[in-house]
Amino acid sequence: MTIQRHDTKTRMSRAVIHNGVAWLCGQVPGPEARQGDIVEQTHSMLARVDALLEEIGSDREHLLSATIYLKDGGDVAAMNEIWDAWVPEGHAPARTCVCASLPAEELKIEITVTALVKG
Repeated sequence: MTIQRHDTKTRMSRAVIHNGVAWLCGQVPGPEARQGDIVEQTHSMLARVDALLEEIGSDREHLLSATIYLKDGGDVAAMNEIWDAWVPEGHAPARTCVCASLPAEELKIEITVTALVKG
């Protein structure tokens, strides 16, 4: 059984792949969006998910699950509008959305994703 670790650092790997399933580390908005509102931060965060999925040979249609962490529960509706447009029709993953304290004050959102690797 082979475990592939993608972009491994001391504390974590950006993705871990085993038996065709990829677990992505938590993705947050890029530095350019961290002072923005939930809309800007959500777009940035999902763009980073897209980029990492592409790097490991997957895409949105292969999502299995997603856990979304919001700093403020009042942001759910705005985030859901962007999420709904981002997820391909008929390919919605199992999803959990919770309110949580995030690792940096300016962050409003973080996501973890599990996906199948195409192939």
